[in-house]
Amino acid sequence: MPLYKDTVAQRKIFLSAEAAAEAIAEGVRRVVPEAEVDLIPLVDGGEGTAAALAASTGGRLVPRFATGPVGEPVDTHFALLGSPAPGVTDTAMTDTAVVEMAAVAGLSLVPTALRDPGATTTYGVGELIRAVLDTGVGRILIGCGDSGTSDGGAGALQALGARLLDADGLELPAGGRELTRLDRIDPTRLDPRLKDVELLVACNPFNVLCGERGVARVFGPQKGATPEQVEELSTALETWAYVLTRDLPDVPAGADLRYGPGTGASGGLGAGLAALGARPLPRFEVLLGHLDLDARLARADLVITAEGALDHQTPRGKVPAEVARRAKLHGRPVLALAGTLGEGAREVPGVDAYTGILPAPMALTEAMLRVSELLADATERALRMIVLGARVTAGDRTPDLQTADLQTADLQTADLQTADLQTADLQTADLQTPDLQTADLQTAGTQRPSSVR
Repeated sequence: MPLYKDTVAQRKIFLSAEAAAEAIAEGVRRVVPEAEVDLIPLVDGGEGTAAALAASTGGRLVPRFATGPVGEPVDTHFALLGSPAPGVTDTAMTDTAVVEMAAVAGLSLVPTALRDPGATTTYGVGELIRAVLDTGVGRILIGCGDSGTSDGGAGALQALGARLLDADGLELPAGGRELTRLDRIDPTRLDPRLKDVELLVACNPFNVLCGERGVARVFGPQKGATPEQVEELSTALETWAYVLTRDLPDVPAGADLRYGPGTGASGGLGAGLAALGARPLPRFEVLLGHLDLDARLARADLVITAEGALDHQTPRGKVPAEVARRAKLHGRPVLALAGTLGEGAREVPGVDAYTGILPAPMALTEAMLRVSELLADATERALRMIVLGARVTAGDRTPDLQTADLQTADLQTADLQTADLQTADLQTADLQTPDLQTADLQTAGTQRPSSVR
């Protein structure tokens, strides 16, 4: 069994939510050809969030150029949402824009040779927010995830007009490490339109800015930080939280920018936006609320969810854990697929069975090229075991699965977002984890299997 190792360098491969869901659906149909498959791409605030929300609401993507994480212009976008899904009462979604930080400051936009989280910037996030303000919408949803930055949102605030000054009154350059020199913030030039919109930050509430579980220590190494840089960034973000709280007039009374839920989202962007009056909210509450997800889970016979690494971190705000939790509210069984299986995989609440997608050790490059194939094959293997188990329970001893007389209901696959392949030590091969979010899968027989999210 491949084990995920936090100490190895991490690289990414991205599989869209739609592509991942289709791969799972293909695997299901190989075993149950007549199954109905309901594809529900789910998002966690990271890559693909804006496109997925625009597609699910009948909205549209608005292309833009903005400053990327290493200071070069990047081709990016924001979304203007359309109508909410049937059964969803949140009509405010029609007056909502989505800024996906990963689309302008994500790790995938940072060349491997330039991965220095002390130097990368969220300036482009602020530029996108400013572009959204030009549209006149009443609500801006900022999706946090898959970031390549650790500047606490300093760049975003600078793009929105804040001046970050050192002791000599000189403006700080980009990068989180520069915050060690921060003396004061001049907010007088902040875009006044920020007061006229509702800012919501969709984030993982378990991510905090400072301390031993702070964003620099937990995620800095994944973004290329050395142990020395981790400590440097931790000190810089402590300074950032103090000066933000002291100098920004819209920091809510009693707000804790150091340890408050979600303050560490996207390299601390959550804290910077909270200082502007943004409300950090659990990403599931914000992002899944428009999908009528619970009703679709209730109709499912089997819920299949997938993730890059299934381990002790999965219950800490990962989408598969949330899907499993919701599925269990309706008594639905849950199968989890994962790129790697780590410590704690068997203890994820709500997950009834799990399996890795790798049939054998293989090189990272091969796994990257074959991720869709591997996911479809793993789904097929898991479904054959489910079908076999159902037949054994029913007393059917016929060995030929192809001739089995099975009743099929809905086989739903949903929401697999990006596939993160993280490195794992497989004898002589390195393998990364596909960050697949969730999928729904329903099949019926003598028992009710589960839905895939």
